Amino acid sequence: MNRTLLKQVILDQAEVIKESDIIDRDYSFEKSMNYVLVGLRRAGKSTLLYRIARELVASGSDWSQIIYVNFEDDRLLGFSKDDFNDIVEVAHELCEKKEIYYFFDEIQIVDGWEHFARRLADQKKRVYITGSNAKMLSSEMEKVLLSKTILPFSLGEVCDYKKIEHDEKALLTTEKTALIRRTCQEYLSGGGLAESLNLSNRREYAKSVYEKVLLVDILEREQIKNKMALRLMIKKIAETVMHEISFTTLAGNVKASGVKTSTDSMIEYASYAENAYLIFRTQNYVSKFAEKEGTPRFYFYDNGILSLFLLDKSSILLENAVAIHLKRLCGEEVYYFKSRQTGIDIDFYLPESKSAIQVAFSIEEAEEREVKSLISFAKKSEEAVKLMIITADEERVIEKDGFKIEVLPVHKFLLREEM
Repeated sequence: MNRTLLKQVILDQAEVIKESDIIDRDYSFEKSMNYVLVGLRRAGKSTLLYRIARELVASGSDWSQIIYVNFEDDRLLGFSKDDFNDIVEVAHELCEKKEIYYFFDEIQIVDGWEHFARRLADQKKRVYITGSNAKMLSSEMEKVLLSKTILPFSLGEVCDYKKIEHDEKALLTTEKTALIRRTCQEYLSGGGLAESLNLSNRREYAKSVYEKVLLVDILEREQIKNKMALRLMIKKIAETVMHEISFTTLAGNVKASGVKTSTDSMIEYASYAENAYLIFRTQNYVSKFAEKEGTPRFYFYDNGILSLFLLDKSSILLENAVAIHLKRLCGEEVYYFKSRQTGIDIDFYLPESKSAIQVAFSIEEAEEREVKSLISFAKKSEEAVKLMIITADEERVIEKDGFKIEVLPVHKFLLREEM
């Protein structure tokens, strides 16, 4: 590797970090630990690394100790695993101090990166890594790097970014509540990709991110030849958000469009899209293992990307936003609950907090159905202690058969920090 060029890349990046606007987000990092941050492209991983670097400098470190390499920099085209040691040597040329902090952005682009990162960690070096693929979270790497999944902005973070008050007091104020509601509507349709928040054409930005994820993080990385089958599968998944779908059905829907594929291909392609943090799934809490794997419900990590596939589907965007927020709060412990035997169908079940949640755009149109499912579930399961219906704008409490159901507008639900 040309060391002069490598030095230029590192020094240029330091200037970018110094001049960047850093948005405070609700992610904390232990000062003595190494990290790998993963998540959807443009979700804010790099900015979090910028924050860590600036905090290190603010606490007494020198800028020469910050060695930041973005492997998507076009000047690093052709960089290979044999060039990694040049980074260490250049770092010591740039910095006379013993402690050096290594920041590697999108390092998974370079095959064999794991061995280098593991070596630095084993040598007790400070290492921070970002990537847009879940495969980075191997059991070996997680022994030396703490992992954090970074999601696009939550509604609360969007409000913080726009300097909109959203605490309990603000939610009691007519004018401030109206502003929060308007921001929530923009969030439901536009999503939480930080760089899009001030753009007049957020749809074009979301489209560019989606295409980058599709082409670079899935098609190129996984060397998929049947590109049209992948595109159609993602479109069909978007159209079935809110509903479970088997991979056999997915394959049939794609083939109905005139494109050859198979059930096995759909299983593989869906896993690739999940690894790229484009989509995630919930499983049926009551099903056998085989059925759990076979009939998931899929959601998108960002509403702005999901909206690319929809025309006036407010109810789908509403439920998807709820799913993202639950994913943020509860991680993998988010399920749906559907029993053919009892007819109960619950949109979201959280076993840890024993919460059952239904999503309905308007309770006036769906009260009987949603309330019946929640009450039946509570009576038969004897587990649910929290029953909720999330709506577009309605708020009240429904009491029936000794149970209490909280009806909550989506803007208030998305501002909750725990379940």
